[in-house]
Amino acid sequence: MKHHLLSIAPMMDWTDRHCRVLHRMLTGRAVLYTEMLTTGAILHGDRARLLAFDPAEHPVALQLGGSEPADLAAAARIGEAEGYDEINLNVGCPSDRVQSGRFGACLMREPELVAECMAAMGAAVKVPVTVKCRIGVDDQDPQESLFRLVDLCAAAGVRHFVVHARKAILKGLSPKENRDVPPLNYPLVWRLKAERPELTVVINGGIGSLAEAETHLAHVDGVMLGRAAYHTPGLLGEADRRLFGVGETVGAVQAVERYRPYIARELAAGTHLAAMTRHMLGLFHGLAGARTWRRILTVEGVKPGAGLEVVDAALAAVSGFSDGSGLQDQRLARRLEAGEAA
Repeated sequence: MKHHLLSIAPMMDWTDRHCRVLHRMLTGRAVLYTEMLTTGAILHGDRARLLAFDPAEHPVALQLGGSEPADLAAAARIGEAEGYDEINLNVGCPSDRVQSGRFGACLMREPELVAECMAAMGAAVKVPVTVKCRIGVDDQDPQESLFRLVDLCAAAGVRHFVVHARKAILKGLSPKENRDVPPLNYPLVWRLKAERPELTVVINGGIGSLAEAETHLAHVDGVMLGRAAYHTPGLLGEADRRLFGVGETVGAVQAVERYRPYIARELAAGTHLAAMTRHMLGLFHGLAGARTWRRILTVEGVKPGAGLEVVDAALAAVSGFSDGSGLQDQRLARRLEAGEAA
């Protein structure tokens, strides 16, 4: 099975372990990515907390931030030992904090160093090591910067690249603006695949629906969804059937029912309900009752001692907007089919 057909982007403060399990309840095939973790955090921090994940998450990739080959190799070994299926290097994050640590998008200016890092990681582990990058930064010519980075890393043994099809403007734009302002250049990423057919090329950036993903899959090996998957996770319920050709559509109600045992286990372990329900707010996006669903989860879910009764109340309220026949999930499926829900 070509899991790389679809993946969910690493997103700081969003794709934590609770979010990833919710996404797995919707799609059994897509590759899930952790938030970026720095080598320093993994080597010197609370490793058990930072690297914890549920077995249901597989296939799941660990994304690292760093630029010291020995540290990245050590962190990759730890990630592999913890059971991650892939180790990914962040060469795309544009935040000031990341730049000051000499990793993320600023590494687009040091492709030789990136290749050295990837060679060290590849020698340290047996699982695949991959790169997530931009097409360039600041005044770089993407026609040169992207291909040079990819070619050097390929020479170091990397075969899988995720390319955010925008430049990162490190001087003058905020991280949020860097997700929207620099223009997208999808044809350049398509060209990368056409001219480097032996490599696995996954495209990322501004893709808002499965219909758009299908368009890209005519040109590249895979699509990585970011904010669309987070804010409207219901679209993932169509992914296995539409992109992978397996399984049935998973509706929003069904996803909540699948997620419920996980919530119960985590509550018993002391996790606050809001840590999980915050990722569920967009599940009924575009359907009757979506606002009520969000209101109950946000207002009641943060209260001390909040438990599964809050999720059940929210689900009951949403069900009250339908006739109980599953029409909510059917309507969502039709909207997703048309690429409208995102």
